[in-house]
Amino acid sequence: MTSHDALLLLSFGGPEGPEDVIPFLENVTRGRNIPRERLEKVGEHYHLFGGVSPINRLCRELKAAIEADFAAHGVDLPVYWGNRNWTPYLADTVRQMRDDGIRRAAAFVTSAYSGYSTNDQYLQDIARAREEVPGAPEIDKLPVYCDRPGFLDPFVDATRDALGRLPGGARLLFTAHSVPLAQPNRELYVAELEEAARTVADRAAPGTPWDLVYQSRSGPPSQPWLEPQITDHLEKLAGEGVRAAAAVPIGFVSDHMEVKYDLDVEAAGRAADLGIAFVRAATPGGDPRFAALPRLLMEEGN
Repeated sequence: MTSHDALLLLSFGGPEGPEDVIPFLENVTRGRNIPRERLEKVGEHYHLFGGVSPINRLCRELKAAIEADFAAHGVDLPVYWGNRNWTPYLADTVRQMRDDGIRRAAAFVTSAYSGYSTNDQYLQDIARAREEVPGAPEIDKLPVYCDRPGFLDPFVDATRDALGRLPGGARLLFTAHSVPLAQPNRELYVAELEEAARTVADRAAPGTPWDLVYQSRSGPPSQPWLEPQITDHLEKLAGEGVRAAAAVPIGFVSDHMEVKYDLDVEAAGRAADLGIAFVRAATPGGDPRFAALPRLLMEEGN
C-alpha cells in the first residue's frame, strides 16, 4: 500500500523534430549566456539523428513498462509524465494532475544519483512547477536509486554482453556525465558512481580492470570539470597497449542523446582511429527490473 494517489515520471526532455532543436537547447541553457553559435554547434549532434532525441520515446516506453508493472502487482495508480526542458512540461503535467483530483504524488526521476544536476535541480523543478499551479498536489521525490538491484542488475547483464562481443583483455570504462568541480554535492555524486561501477564490475567480470571516466562536458575550457574525458582516456589506453574497451554508461538510465552521440559516435570514432575495438553496453531503459523500481521505492516509504 502507498499513501500516494499517483506516480509522476520526471525527466529531462528532448527535441522531437529539427524545428525543436534550438528552442530546446535555449531552454536547457537559459540564464547561462551561451552564444547562439555554440547552441547551433551542439544542435548538429541532434541533426545527425533527424533532430530527434530518443529520450521522449524512451520515457513513453518506460511509462508503459511502469504501468505494466503496476497492473501486474495490483497497484491501481495513474502514471503521469513531465519534463524539465521540453513537452510535456512539468508545470503542465502538474496542472493536469490537479485537475484530475490528484492530492499527493510520488516522483520518480530519470536520474539515479545524488548531486545538484542529478537530484537537487529536480527538487527545484518540482517546487517551481507547484508554485506555478494553484492548488497543486503534494509531490514527494522518491530516493536516489543508484545502489538498487533494479538499476544495477540490468547493467551487470549488459556489461557481460558487451565484454562477450570483444576479444580478451578488454578494459571496462564506466562513463557518466561530467559536472563542474565547483558544483554542489559533486563529491557524493562521484562516490556513488564509483560504488556503482565497482559493484557492476565485481559481479559482471571479476578481475577485469576498469576505470571511471566522464563525457558530455560543456562550458568554458577555463572551468575545471570532472576528468578524465572518455576520448582522452582512450588515447591513454592506446598508449598503454590496450586494444579493446567496453563503455558502460553507468551514469545514465536510458540511451538519450548524450549516449547516442557522445559514446556511439564520438567515443566510438576515436577508438576506431586508435585501433581499439569498442563496444557500448546497453542502459536499463524499459527493462522490467528497472520499471519495478518506482513501485518498490514507494512501498519502502510506507
